Amino acid sequence: MRFAVPKETAPHERRVALVPETVSKLVKAGHVVGIEAQAGVGAACPDRDYEAAGAKIMSDPKALWGEAEILLKIQKPTPQEIALLREGTVLIALLQPLVHRDLVQQLAQKRVTAFSLDMIPRITRAQPMDVLSSQSTVAGYKAVLLAANYLPRFLPMLSTAAGTIAPAKVFVLGAGVAGLQAIATAKRLGAVVQAFDVRPAVKEQVESLGAQFVGLALEEAADKSGYAKELSEEHKQKERELIAKYVKDADIVITTALVPGKRAPLLLTKEMVATMKPGSVVIDLAAEQGGNCELTQAGQEITANGVTVLGPINLPSQMSFHASQMFSRNLYAFLQLLLTKDGKLNLDFNDEIIKGSCVTHEGKVLL
Repeated sequence: MRFAVPKETAPHERRVALVPETVSKLVKAGHVVGIEAQAGVGAACPDRDYEAAGAKIMSDPKALWGEAEILLKIQKPTPQEIALLREGTVLIALLQPLVHRDLVQQLAQKRVTAFSLDMIPRITRAQPMDVLSSQSTVAGYKAVLLAANYLPRFLPMLSTAAGTIAPAKVFVLGAGVAGLQAIATAKRLGAVVQAFDVRPAVKEQVESLGAQFVGLALEEAADKSGYAKELSEEHKQKERELIAKYVKDADIVITTALVPGKRAPLLLTKEMVATMKPGSVVIDLAAEQGGNCELTQAGQEITANGVTVLGPINLPSQMSFHASQMFSRNLYAFLQLLLTKDGKLNLDFNDEIIKGSCVTHEGKVLL
């Protein structure tokens, strides 16, 4: 097969879909891998490393896209990039098809077979392919470092000649992959950590990391695929009342709650933020989907009553080396499912992973 990896064109995107480590595996298996010149520079993967791995470096994006049988990206393609796709090309990327329905229609019209990595079912067999989890791991880790940078306090308890310094209190909303990594990172830095989640099943995981679990057990909060689902208004109101009790004492609040294809749930009102101590920090990892905090503005830093509210966009890109490495390994695992032992394309729609992640095929939308 002929693979192609273009340079990402989304603003501030520094990751790359394949790193040289993975390229080498594909080349050794008999595949041809084309890499757009400078595609990996933002992830500390220079062209010379790709050439050493056996890749073909191409400076003409049109030629790269035109030759591809399987095109690998991180971000969704732009309209200009879609125009470069040949009919029958396989596109694999984070397409967010439930949000970008016009994009899905355009890909279907081009008769592209498109796989969206964010649609891979969260089942045991698919864990090595789970890019959402790997990138959320990066985001959760980076969120704590970002908060610590803004917080005018120490995170750990310190015993000094000037007396004892009390540890910071961190409150994490959402104990999915990003939340759990944020909990673990904050604990490693010495903070006192509390975590809220609507799913009682994560209580053991939260406590295993040394944090206090805060939650309500009123209704089922995950769908059959393992993703969070939208809850009733009654439940949301009870959540906010509980959250408000813990937010006012927190030095750092990190929010991570997302529902696929929908606006992020509002968990942190401006009234709650107003009860926080001056100098406190809110990091909203749901900013790109509307935010969990009422004051969040995606990509912006807001100050309200002495509290800093940050809505970072694409945090994994700020740790582009390891984010790309993890993404690339996930992608390679997915490719192992899509390819037969003799290197041919295997579109077995009886396989729940292939069926669940394929959004367009032969001119049809499969959502």
